[in-house]
Formats: sequence, structure tokens, C-alpha cells
Amino acid sequence: MLCRQSTRQNSETPTTQAMLNNYHTTNLPSNQCGSSLVQTIDAPLPLVWSLIRRFEHPQGYKRFVKKCTMLTGDGGIGSVREVMIMSGLPAGVSVERLDKLDDEKHVLKFSIIGGDHRLVNYSSTITLHEEEEEYGGKTVAIESYAVDIPEGSSGEDTCSFANTIIGCNLRSLAEITQEMVCKTN
Repeated sequence: MLCRQSTRQNSETPTTQAMLNNYHTTNLPSNQCGSSLVQTIDAPLPLVWSLIRRFEHPQGYKRFVKKCTMLTGDGGIGSVREVMIMSGLPAGVSVERLDKLDDEKHVLKFSIIGGDHRLVNYSSTITLHEEEEEYGGKTVAIESYAVDIPEGSSGEDTCSFANTIIGCNLRSLAEITQEMVCKTN
């Protein structure tokens, strides 16, 4: 099961479609579901990337993160972090590995490798790009994921849960970076 969800406009521009095709299209087995979410951000790409690329500090924009401790590495590829989740969610901790960090193409990939939740075989790709001026010239963040559908759950329920969390994270990223721009102007 694969669905696409746009949290804000610009999901149909040529550049966004190219990014979706290059980094976010997955042929999923029947026991997995996934989605791609798109968020337009009125902030410069370097500023937005400076928050995304900090694998050791996800709480910089992810509001559900209470604390992050690096288990191995310094935030580079292969690093493993333990993320403590805010209460109220059906998890307390997630252990995640950084699989790719490309500062030139603005691509970050990570996998969840442990924790007390039901997100098994979860992998995520986050990309940033700037839209052409004719489409507003803003930064576009795309996050896609694939995850096993837990026994006793449906693909729709699993995607709905993950989409809610990712959508909140992307909106928070937009709010925080846009506020940072306002403070500097």
C-alpha cells in the first residue's frame, strides 16, 4: 500500500515530481505500507537543511522528541541514536540508525532498528529542494517511509498513524524555520 499526501502546495511541480521519482518511489511488498508527504517551507534551503541534517538533535524540530542520546557515532552515516518520545504516544523509545547523509543533494535516510513500538522495518527518506521561481521559489521538504504492517492492524491504520506523526514534524519544521527567518529580518 503506497499513498501520497501533500501537507501543503507544490506537490505537482516538475522538480517535486522528479524528487519523488528519484528518491521516494518504492515498490512495497504486501506486508508493508508507506507514504510520501510534501511540505512547502518559506525559508531558505540551507536553514531548513541545518535542522534536518542534525541526526543527533531531532528535537530541534520534532516536537514529539523529549531527548536524544547518541549510542554510537557523532551524527554521521552509521551513527545510532536513542530517541525518547514524549508521553501520550504509543512508544517511549526508538533506536534509529543514519543510513545516508548527502549534504550536496540534501538527502537524509534513516532506519528504526529497535524500540518499544510497532514500527518494524521502518525506513525513512527526507529530501529538500528549492522550487523554481515560477512555482514560488520556496524550499520543499519531502519525507517518505516504508514500514511493516503490524499483525492485527491494517495498512490504512499504519499509514494514518505514521502520516500524522510525519505531518506534524514537517509542519513544525516549517513553523520553526519560518520563525527563524522572521527573527533575522
